[in-house]
Amino acid sequence: MLAKVFSCALVGLEGAIVEVEVDISPGLPSFTIVGLGDTAVQEARERVRAAIRNSGFSFPCKRITVNLAPADLKKAGPSYDLPIALAILLGSGQCQGDVSDALLLGELSLDGSLRQTNGILPMVAFARDKGIPRVIVPEVNAAEAGLVENVKIGAFATLLQITTAISGPEPIAYYEPAAASPIVPVVENIADMAYVKGQEHIKRALEVAAAGAHNLVMTGPPGSGKTLLARSLPSILPSMTRDESLEVTKIYSVSGLLPPETPLVLDRPFRSPHYTISNAGLVGGGSWPKPGEITLSHRGVLFLDELPEFGQARLELLRQPIEDKVVTISRVRGSLSFPSNFMLIGAMNPCPCGYYDDPVKTCTCSAASIARYQQRLSGPFTDRIDIFVNAPRVNFEKLTSGRQGESSKDVQKRVSAARNKQLERFKKATIITNAEMSAVDIGVFCKADDTAMSLLKEGMRQLHLSARAFHRTLKLGRTIADLDGSDIIKAHHIAEAMQYRYRQVV
Repeated sequence: MLAKVFSCALVGLEGAIVEVEVDISPGLPSFTIVGLGDTAVQEARERVRAAIRNSGFSFPCKRITVNLAPADLKKAGPSYDLPIALAILLGSGQCQGDVSDALLLGELSLDGSLRQTNGILPMVAFARDKGIPRVIVPEVNAAEAGLVENVKIGAFATLLQITTAISGPEPIAYYEPAAASPIVPVVENIADMAYVKGQEHIKRALEVAAAGAHNLVMTGPPGSGKTLLARSLPSILPSMTRDESLEVTKIYSVSGLLPPETPLVLDRPFRSPHYTISNAGLVGGGSWPKPGEITLSHRGVLFLDELPEFGQARLELLRQPIEDKVVTISRVRGSLSFPSNFMLIGAMNPCPCGYYDDPVKTCTCSAASIARYQQRLSGPFTDRIDIFVNAPRVNFEKLTSGRQGESSKDVQKRVSAARNKQLERFKKATIITNAEMSAVDIGVFCKADDTAMSLLKEGMRQLHLSARAFHRTLKLGRTIADLDGSDIIKAHHIAEAMQYRYRQVV
C-alpha cells in the first residue's frame, strides 16, 4: 500500500517541500530510503523501526521503500523521522487520519518520543508562506514554532500521541503561544561602560559606531582596555525589532544553537572567534554550506581580537560580506546565500611586540617588521572600516580613581534615539541603519552644508580618500549629526568623521 505525507528540507535558510512517499509491498523484509539523504536520514531506519515498536505498533515485515522527493534535493538531518514513521503507520493501516494538509517535522527517540529538532522556525515560516495551514512538531519546539503567525501548530511529545490525535473523533488541540516570549540573553557577562577607566574618546567612538552600525578598529598596547571596551559594546546597542529577532532566531535555529528554553533571541549576538578559526568557520562552508561566524553575528557584533593574527588572506574574505551584507557560498552542488549584516569590531596592537610609540615601554620591533605587521590589513580592507581609534596606556591616577564614567544605560538612550531617527528616515526603504546606505541613498539622505563639503573636499585631498572612503565618511557624518539631533551634516560632524579615518603608524 502507498502512503504520502509532507515534510520540509532546508536549503540555507530557505525551505523546500519534501514529499515522503512510502510503499509497503509483499516480498522479503527490507527497509530502503532513497532520495539523496545524508547519513542522518539513512540512520532513520533504525530509529523509526524502534520507535514504532516501542509505541505499541507492529513494524511491517514486508518490503518497505521510502522515497524523499524531489530526488535531486539533498536531505539532511533527523527531521524526517516523524513523517517516515507516520507514513509507514498510515500505509500499513495501523493509523487512520488525513494529514495531507499538514507539514510533519521531528526527530524520534527509540522509545517513540519526539526530540528537539533544529531549523523548526524557518520551516514553519516556509509552510505559512506556501499556504500550508498546519504543522506538526515536537512539543519541545512548540514555542519556537509558535513565533510564526497564521499557522496552526500541533505540538506532541510522542508518536503515539500524534496517531491518537489524528485518528480520534476529537479535533486536535493546537498550541496557543504565550502572550510574551521569555527574554533569554545570548550575550553573557556584558561590561558596563561606567566601570571602564579612562579611554573616553574610545567610548565616544563606540557610541558613534553603535548609533549607525559602523565598523570600528582599536589600536593600542596590550592591557589598554581594548577587549573590555569591545565587550561593553552590546550594553549600548538598541534592542532588536521583532523582524530582526526573527531573522537571528532563524539563523540560530538552523545552526543548532537555539536551546529549547530560548524560543526567540532578543539580545543582539556578540561573536568573538579565535584567530585560529578556519575560513569555513568564519564565512560559512562545508560540503553542504552552513552558516559561519559572520552569519551568526547578523544584526549584532563580530569581534576580532588580535586582528592582524587572523592573517591577510582570511581578512580579505570579509571584504565582500562587509560591503554587500550577504555572503554567497558556491559549491559544485549549488550556491547558498546567508545574511551577514554585522558590525565588525577589531582590536590590534600597533606592532608585533605591541609597544610602538608607547611612552613607558620601549618597542623592540624594527621598522620593517612593524610595516609588515601593519600590511596584514590591506588597503581595500581598511577602506571598509569607518572608525579607527588609538587606545593609549591608562595611567595610575585614572585606574585608581573612584569616579565612575557615564553608564551604558545613559549612552544607550542616545544610541536608541539616533537609531529611531534612522528607522523613520528609511521607513520607505529596505535599510534600517546609516551604514547600510548605498551611493543613491547617500545622495538623498546625506545633505551637508557648504562648509562641511569644503572641509570634506580638503580632507579627500590631504588623506587621499577613495570614492568608497568618501561615501563612508559622509555616512559617518550623518550618524554623528543624528546623535547631535541635526538634520543637516555640519562642518564639525565631518571633522569628527575624518578624524576616525585610517592612518599608517609608520
